[in-house]
Amino acid sequence: MIPTVEWKNGIVMMLDQTKLPFETVYQECRDYQTVARGIKELWVRGAPAIGVSAAMGLALGARQIEASSFDDFLPKFDAICVEMAATRPTAVNLFLAIDRIKKFVRKKE
Repeated sequence: MIPTVEWKNGIVMMLDQTKLPFETVYQECRDYQTVARGIKELWVRGAPAIGVSAAMGLALGARQIEASSFDDFLPKFDAICVEMAATRPTAVNLFLAIDRIKKFVRKKE
């Protein structure tokens, strides 16, 4: 089985499904912007894979935020969530993943 999306050493590896069936190409997503681009440009397809990709993108984004406190971190994280949500406005699993990650982050308050 070919993985659709996976986390490897702090990088989200996304199968570029636009290349199938002729090529098997993985896009290395080293930041949340690239994950968002992959969702928007249909590199990843299927509701579950979109949700997982979004969650991994938020994790990448959260890791890259420079903040001295949680109060400084949260608005930056929320901005990443907004950007991720804009990738596919009708994708239910995308919003389920974003909401779940936001709830997790806010439990740390």
